[in-house]
Amino acid sequence: MANYDTKKLTTTALMAAVVFVATMVVKIPVGQGYLNFGDAAVFLSGLLLPPVYAFSAGAIGSSLADMIGYPIYIPATFILKGLMALIVSKAKSKSIKGKIIYMVLGGLVMVGGYYLYEAFILYGNILSPLYYIPFNILQFSVGIIIALILINPLKNKLEL
Repeated sequence: MANYDTKKLTTTALMAAVVFVATMVVKIPVGQGYLNFGDAAVFLSGLLLPPVYAFSAGAIGSSLADMIGYPIYIPATFILKGLMALIVSKAKSKSIKGKIIYMVLGGLVMVGGYYLYEAFILYGNILSPLYYIPFNILQFSVGIIIALILINPLKNKLEL
């Protein structure tokens, strides 16, 4: 039992680091923000880890990335990226189509959550954050494609 718990914790820490690196290393400027591969790593965390561990990897890795450059987003990021991974963790045994549906759902939760955070916490109006919605959709869409490409090679190595 202890070895299984150690493996879960170690894999969770590894995936949190992967989320951080995927967010920080690949930065493609888009609008006033940037496109990164962090969402792909968040989705992979959900597909590889049990729900609570998936939430932790997505939340911690993404929040650590926000500490460098976007600290105002840390509270929203912790909750939203954690929820993305948690939602996707429910699709582990689903078909590819099922996995895509759960990743889209997780991505839409993230988009809606950031919109609400920006509208009511950052900007104080409902119009300004509309600008970011297409970029967030693009980012999670790219994340879905990358996660689908990488899930099979990683599944046998890291899945718990």
